[in-house]
Amino acid sequence: MVTRLCLICLTLVIPFLASGQTDYVSGVWSPDNGDGTYTNPVINADYSDPDVCVGASGEDYYLTASSFNCVPGLPILHSRDLVNWEIINYALTSLYEGDAQLEKHFSTPQHGNGVWAPSIRYHDGWYYIYWGDPDFGVYMVKTQDPAGRWEKPVCVIKGQGYIDTTPLWDEDGRCYLVNGWANSRAKFASVLTVREMSADGTRAIGQPVIVFDGNGTENRTCEGPKFYKRDGWYWIMCPAGGVPTGFQLAMRSKSPYGPYEHKIVLAQGKTNINGPHQGAWVHTKYGEDWFLHFQDKEAYGRVVHLNPVDWTTGWPIMGKNGEPVTTYRKPKSNSTAIINPVESDEFNVPMMGKQWEWHANYDEKYGVPTAFGTFRIYTYKLSEGWKNFWEVPNLLLQKTPADAFTVTTKIRMTSKADGQFGGLIMMGLDYSALVVRRVGSIFELVQMTCHAADKGNPQTERIIASLKPTAEDQIDYKPGIHEDIYLRLTVNDSKVRFAWSQNGKKFTECGDVFQMKEGKWIGAKFGFVAAETDPKCDRGWVDADWIRVTK
Repeated sequence: MVTRLCLICLTLVIPFLASGQTDYVSGVWSPDNGDGTYTNPVINADYSDPDVCVGASGEDYYLTASSFNCVPGLPILHSRDLVNWEIINYALTSLYEGDAQLEKHFSTPQHGNGVWAPSIRYHDGWYYIYWGDPDFGVYMVKTQDPAGRWEKPVCVIKGQGYIDTTPLWDEDGRCYLVNGWANSRAKFASVLTVREMSADGTRAIGQPVIVFDGNGTENRTCEGPKFYKRDGWYWIMCPAGGVPTGFQLAMRSKSPYGPYEHKIVLAQGKTNINGPHQGAWVHTKYGEDWFLHFQDKEAYGRVVHLNPVDWTTGWPIMGKNGEPVTTYRKPKSNSTAIINPVESDEFNVPMMGKQWEWHANYDEKYGVPTAFGTFRIYTYKLSEGWKNFWEVPNLLLQKTPADAFTVTTKIRMTSKADGQFGGLIMMGLDYSALVVRRVGSIFELVQMTCHAADKGNPQTERIIASLKPTAEDQIDYKPGIHEDIYLRLTVNDSKVRFAWSQNGKKFTECGDVFQMKEGKWIGAKFGFVAAETDPKCDRGWVDADWIRVTK
């Protein structure tokens, strides 16, 4: 009876949690001030190149963002007021499901490649996401339920250099696509092109036309275009002028193929919000207009801001007189709930939490949830001559949620052979990790640090302490030794300090202070690492009991 009741409970609970209905409130950053106002950023995490659409009900908003090589990819966030957001799903389970060759390609970390600047649209009962993969072409996925299963990706246009794609379905049923170009592949950039698509949006039926050229002007690096239609005008909204130094353009024409006149509608001005651009214009059922965009915060990644939009001049002037706001009244809505993207994880449900991603396509040997209230990360077999963790795919990571926060985790490191290790990491182009590593019959606590990991530099190690195992297997067949330990990292002003404890109450600071560094097109991320150098022995593992993000 107990087993049957447990199964019934899981049947009810897992879909509930999978839908993202956790009402999670962050202890480190919540933009809702509780008095009818909000403070930017509305998502203080690295949701680069955000795009948003209004759902079928008019009361729901769905956001997606660049995910590059991280898996699962194309995060889906939901809000009912544009301020309070929660992670409810991912549109991609792998890169690229259904294409065996590309799935294999992305089975190793392809930093900075993969999903660039997606757009999300609701059309004729379906939700669509388009994105450009600069190495393989333009892709699309669709669903009728953003919180449910998304169909396998369709390659709409094959080729190199395509990025930042957005469809527009016109009133007559015709479909157009705007895109930017990656100089790293095409060897040209700062131009936007428009072409006609089939009415179902699955293939190009027209040739591209250059509709805007920012070369040789202040509008260099024009990219990330979003396509709209309003009051008979075709609108393309895009950033220009560079990522941290740029601004937001709006351009309009009576034809999808231009020519377009343009105007700067949002810029840093006298604020401290740099590079306010690349995002989504949203028109609500209450007649209000808003713009969600990112701000580049270097090691923390590109965080999401919300600004009002004023159309009284015929142009979408954003923020306050074209400068971004810090605090402002919330959009009109029927929701009063305060909800934030989930961070902490008790690992009490046998499924991976929505905050976690791997660095490459998932393999079950990377790690799996357990029925014991833990998540298990197996030691990855490092190749001979390895230098650092840059090419390790089984890093289980999540985005940083605030400028200052503390992460504490309780783990058990189980080792079957000498040299196996695991622990807590802050990962980017530079990284630092605090791990326990088996040496003979004991464990060492070690800080592993690498600068310019992407350049193949070797990591350095600092031994902190020697630790006796907290448990040993009392069997003859492949026994393991275990270390139960609490690990902690504290972030402030993009600097990381580590600490450890054997009882979870008294923590000892240790190691060198580490300066965070962003990854390839993404912010630094924290989470778990587990690896080893012996190619023949049985794997060890880290059982993560819980991880908690606090002030």
